[in-house]
Amino acid sequence: QVQLVASGGGLAQAGGSLRLSCAASGRTFGGVGVGWFRQAPGKEREFVAVINWTGGTYYADSVKGRFTISRDNAKNTVYLQMNSLKPEDTAVYYCAVRRSFGSSWSSSVEYDYWGQGTQVTVSS
Repeated sequence: QVQLVASGGGLAQAGGSLRLSCAASGRTFGGVGVGWFRQAPGKEREFVAVINWTGGTYYADSVKGRFTISRDNAKNTVYLQMNSLKPEDTAVYYCAVRRSFGSSWSSSVEYDYWGQGTQVTVSS
């Protein structure tokens, strides 16, 4: 079982940037993809981005062109670079690993291991 540690959250102004990190503790990520999700107060958890085992990426429409997901295999770390932040990006951000293929990269139920979350707050 892989343990995930998410970090890098904080407070940013609208238009600013933050970079989140998701580190796999004790072993490699494994699986077929590492994704980022977010959950704002009173809302359901929503998909943000995923990077698959070939390095392919997929983004939610709401973040496309502003966020970039990448991975450093040597460091067992996946990053989410967030630029042009908006107040509506405010949420707790979670990284997750999926062990197998499924019907949708954006479906949270198809992810098997989750990090603890890191808070991102964007002020207007």
